[in-house]
Amino acid sequence: MVFSSPLFLLLFFPLFLGFYFNPFFRGRKFRNSVLLVFSLLFYAWGEPIFVFLMIASIIFTWFVAIKLDDSKTGKKTWLRIGIGSHILLLFVFKYVSFLAREFGLLLQKDYSGINIALPIGISFFTFQLMSYLFDIYYGKAKAQKSVASLALYIALFPQLIAGPIVRYASIEKEINGRKESMDGFIAGMERFIYGLGKKVLIANYVASIADEVFSASGDVSVLTMWLGAVCYTIQIYFDFSGYSDMAIGIGRMCGFTFPENFNYPYSAVSVTDFWRRWHMSLTSWFRDYVYVPLGGNRVGKARWIGNLFVVWALTGFWHGANWTFPAWGLLYFCVLVLEKTTGFADKLGVLARPYTLIVVALAWTVFRADSIGTAGHYWAIMFGLTDVPMVDERFWGLLGACKIILPIAFVLSFPVWPCLKEKMAGNVLLESIIEPITIVCIFLLSVQPHQQPFLLSSLLSPVYTSPDYLCSIS
Repeated sequence: MVFSSPLFLLLFFPLFLGFYFNPFFRGRKFRNSVLLVFSLLFYAWGEPIFVFLMIASIIFTWFVAIKLDDSKTGKKTWLRIGIGSHILLLFVFKYVSFLAREFGLLLQKDYSGINIALPIGISFFTFQLMSYLFDIYYGKAKAQKSVASLALYIALFPQLIAGPIVRYASIEKEINGRKESMDGFIAGMERFIYGLGKKVLIANYVASIADEVFSASGDVSVLTMWLGAVCYTIQIYFDFSGYSDMAIGIGRMCGFTFPENFNYPYSAVSVTDFWRRWHMSLTSWFRDYVYVPLGGNRVGKARWIGNLFVVWALTGFWHGANWTFPAWGLLYFCVLVLEKTTGFADKLGVLARPYTLIVVALAWTVFRADSIGTAGHYWAIMFGLTDVPMVDERFWGLLGACKIILPIAFVLSFPVWPCLKEKMAGNVLLESIIEPITIVCIFLLSVQPHQQPFLLSSLLSPVYTSPDYLCSIS
């Protein structure tokens, strides 16, 4: 179920709000029960079978966490059992089919029968379950005695499919001690609408242009290929950050404070800075649970580089079972090592942002490609290394189609909207006119018969296999 779909906006979400905020039952247990039931229904809508896998994972983790918390001498053993089981689960469902296919090609055998479906959102809820165990092991949180409360933390439908990755320690007290308010509800609704606008007005629009370019990459010009890369760069940011905004907004309506996931990453002045701003919940997860335990930067130079290599190889594989994803991660590893060891990005001055955007756009072409060879072909076109013209009629046609949306997307990629809201603060007339008009326009434009899936949840959960769906993300 897509947040921007009519099914969610006109049926599921209103029903949820009606039950959750009904005037007759306002107790915390009742509201938590409503939220848990609707969260399980939300997941079961796309995964009627694998919802039981998620429930089993929650019950298993609940049991291991209690043993981990109560144990005096066997904490490491219980931690290894819990973390190892989740890694094994992720490996089986996400990578076994991929490895079988690769070994089949290598050994010239047919292993196509090994085709394990991937549960939606397994990368996210597995990482949250592991962070829960880590937080208990490191003494940052106490084991949750109620399995229903733990299930609520894991299954919360706003962030279940594509994050942000919420740490248990950050919302432990909010599970049973949060307070809903009218101010929080309004702020959450505004955030939800803003994210909805990002998705349906910008991401979906530029997606059609990116799809046309990348699907016809064999006969496009250099500038057309760059335009496709720019559109995809915009699409993935507004798609993913739009989802995060909507998730944070729904959480805020219900009294939860989810972590921010994006901080205007395209305004970064280096690739290092970019990764402090992009998908921050994932970056901090790998930092706290992989990079720091390995020694971080408190070790020798060779060991430190090795630690970075491990983190970025894992980051790549986490995004998908295809060689393009670790290649994408290792590309960032190389650039980050170069920046950190030479400090050249700090010396670029006014060229810092253009340099960062170019590197990021090139990396996104690798991320989008279906093979490393295809990614190399994209780069060859972009750098004029193939026999294609610099510009063609397709470029001018596509540029004309996005001549309005590109400047808008560019402006919104920088912290312009918060500044405008700050300027409008206190101006009752502007606030009373602009916000209702914005809400109505976004709502009307969002209720479309065709809805594209959210990119990251699609890539991490390739359970959707229709040709139309695959061409939108491949």
